[in-house]
Amino acid sequence: MSSTRRQFLSWLPAMPLLSNPAFVFSQEPSAQELRIADAIRQYSAQGYHRTGTAVDTVSGAWLSDRIQDLGIPAFMDPIELDRVEVLYASFEFNGRQVDAVPLYDCHYTDVNGITGTLGPLGSDAELGVVMLPPTTSSLIHSQLDEIRRSNQHRAIVIVSDASYPADGIATLNAEDFATPIGPPTLQIANEHWNELQEAMANRTEATVVAFCERKESKAYNVSTRIDGTDPDLAPIVVMTPRSGWWRCASERGGGIAVFMEIIQALLEEPPARDVIFTANSGHELGHLGLDLMLHANPALANDAAIWIHLGANFAATNTQVRLQYSSQAVKQRSAAHLRRSALSPDIETPIESRPLGEARNIFDAQGQFLSILGSNPLFHHPDDRWPDAVDLVKTVKWANAIKNIVLELSRA
Repeated sequence: MSSTRRQFLSWLPAMPLLSNPAFVFSQEPSAQELRIADAIRQYSAQGYHRTGTAVDTVSGAWLSDRIQDLGIPAFMDPIELDRVEVLYASFEFNGRQVDAVPLYDCHYTDVNGITGTLGPLGSDAELGVVMLPPTTSSLIHSQLDEIRRSNQHRAIVIVSDASYPADGIATLNAEDFATPIGPPTLQIANEHWNELQEAMANRTEATVVAFCERKESKAYNVSTRIDGTDPDLAPIVVMTPRSGWWRCASERGGGIAVFMEIIQALLEEPPARDVIFTANSGHELGHLGLDLMLHANPALANDAAIWIHLGANFAATNTQVRLQYSSQAVKQRSAAHLRRSALSPDIETPIESRPLGEARNIFDAQGQFLSILGSNPLFHHPDDRWPDAVDLVKTVKWANAIKNIVLELSRA
């Protein structure tokens, strides 16, 4: 282990293997089940996985060392960025001060903030307010984006949907991180929603403070590869995002655990094709890490035989698992394995539609992909943490199915 990695990993608490797995398994767990559980547990325990933070760096070193413990080299590939440093963020109304998280792709206030009248998003109020549903594909999200770009309000307040727990903030990804848009925008929990609705009706004055600065920072993609026996075959790429807003146990932990399971399986059953692995930071910042990886390897999106995208939320409790395919052939091949595992997706993205998550980057480049992700009642919420947010038994079943698909594809 390098001295740098040793320094990073000194931040982590001791993480023994699960001593009491019975609370998540109905019978004695296998070694694989314990590995998956322990990977998600450790990832969740590390803290808030925001890109370019100390936790993000520590988590990258941790993942890199887990790969190297399997006997192959791993690399921490640097990403230069101007990280948003939140100096002070607050929403004040009716004499009440409410904790807030600013958007990471808007413009910001000075330390005094902006004071104005409250009203619904799209009204003539100076401060527009909206409660957002958890799905990012909703019409309200589109309206918000349009209003942000028009600078219709001096500032905006986004309230987490009523379906979320009352005391946590469900944050939005920063799709325009590189080129911020719109007025200062705060995100708050829904616990004061009733009072806030009354304040909007009365055009009450309120103050938005989003005092932030951009700070030079560094994040890391974690990568490795397993060489195949036939270098003339096009490679497979296995990718998973590894950053996010909070602890992200079910959002990101499942992808990281399955990522490791695929590496171990291919080391035990060597592939014919080269298999490239990339775990990317910058997910919540418009897929920053993947974009840079593709920029450094411009032919890979299209030239790879297939990309396996281990996306968000398929490990979540009460998830609806979604599969996304680049072609009917990929779908049919996947379906054969799923039948043997007695699994089927709850949702499938139409093949001709632009997919969700990092698979969209490969779709845009006309590459081949298989993508797994899911719904999550705690999506982007601080309560997405181990163990309650994770359906471990279901995660293990999907891990085996995806692993077996990759094993077959690696030999083709």
